Amino acid sequence: MGIGIIELLIRGFAVGLAASITVGPVAVLCIQRTLSKSRRSGLVSGVGVACADTLMAIIAFFFYSMLQAQIEQYSALLQVGGGIFVIIVGVYIFFQNPVPQIRRNRAGKSSLWQDFASIFGFTLANFVIVIPYILAFFAMFNVGTAAETTDVASIVGSIFIIVGFFGGAVTWWIALTSLINLFRLKFRPRHMLTINHIAGVIISLLGVYTILSTFIHVIPKA
Repeated sequence: MGIGIIELLIRGFAVGLAASITVGPVAVLCIQRTLSKSRRSGLVSGVGVACADTLMAIIAFFFYSMLQAQIEQYSALLQVGGGIFVIIVGVYIFFQNPVPQIRRNRAGKSSLWQDFASIFGFTLANFVIVIPYILAFFAMFNVGTAAETTDVASIVGSIFIIVGFFGGAVTWWIALTSLINLFRLKFRPRHMLTINHIAGVIISLLGVYTILSTFIHVIPKA
């Protein structure tokens, strides 16, 4: 393959990780379950989000691949557009206040399977927001052009990208629930504001980097 398996996995991992670093409703639910129930409940909920995101990433990736010729033609414009979209999301997260939502979520009696299924369905229900978000990160990391042109190599490359995506998403939820669990007794809802600020800044910087790197790449060397 023109691009190695490791690089395909890394690209997929980067998209999965970046697309998961949000403190939206599903993240609030995972954190709330970690705090009010257990780390296992939060982790299982996070895996549910990762599975739903991966399913939507498969849809987004093949949609991206079908339009590969047009994407390559307008790659710079799409990367700038994706970067702007990601910055907007980052700013929104930065100013979002999750405290009222956390207070509305009360601990309920449910099994780990119910925790998984409920948040899996909830995440899929937000596909209108999630799929464009994932597509923006595919554009940022040039994932659509990562596979070979031959059919077999393209399918294999796509599989490794999706595997990497799932790995990146799961890694985020493991890290987040483990961190929240460490400070479980000291954690307060207002601390989510700090998490929002950090996540918003990171996501916005990713968008800024994408835009700057695109212009640097487009400008010919002297």
